[in-house]
Amino acid sequence: MDQRLYDELSSSIGSSSLISMVVSLFCIAISWWALQNLKLDLVIRYPKSPQGRLLHLLLAIVLGHFVAGFLLDYLSWSGQIRNMF
Repeated sequence: MDQRLYDELSSSIGSSSLISMVVSLFCIAISWWALQNLKLDLVIRYPKSPQGRLLHLLLAIVLGHFVAGFLLDYLSWSGQIRNMF
């Protein structure tokens, strides 16, 4: 019985991790796409330089991380609503 419980828990954690990774990568890609419209030349001297592109990537990662965190929290909260009643 303990082995079966361990296997189910391990499978649940694995699928949850996979969903988190996919949502995070999707949100980073969407953030990258959305940031393409940002005029970085107003803030950065050479936006097409490697440093400018790296800043663009880092901004996409940070923004995507926050959006993915919100979506995953929302998914978790909506899953816990059924325990309310």
